[in-house]
Amino acid sequence: MPVDFSPLSKKALQYAARLAQQFGTEVILIHVVEPEIPPTFDGFMIAPPPISNGASASGANQLKKLANSVRSAGVGHVESVVRSGLAAHEIVEAAKARDVDLIVIATNGYTGWKHFAIGSTAERVVRAAPCPVLVAREKEHEFV
Repeated sequence: MPVDFSPLSKKALQYAARLAQQFGTEVILIHVVEPEIPPTFDGFMIAPPPISNGASASGANQLKKLANSVRSAGVGHVESVVRSGLAAHEIVEAAKARDVDLIVIATNGYTGWKHFAIGSTAERVVRAAPCPVLVAREKEHEFV
């Protein structure tokens, strides 16, 4: 279950926790620290993008807190993983490596220009995932 610590991500986590409780499965939380965009000079990158260790440590601490809250909600086994790279790619690769059965991910539901400009990590995951993907959106009815 990809986590970016947004309210939508926490909503998706509720779905994942409820499904895990109902089916007696484990939950794997993943947070991806994306590299900062490097400065460019006339279209050429000056240096490879740095990845901040501080961001990684902060994400790991927040992820542990979320994992503890999922455990206290009654999910038996919860694991947390921090990876660095491009979010969609790292989520798909983690799902392949761990042979997951379902990815639960949140999407902000941007359309039009915002979707074109920002893109959708959730959409990229859906297209490349090795398993089914449940996409939780902001404006939907609750089913769990």
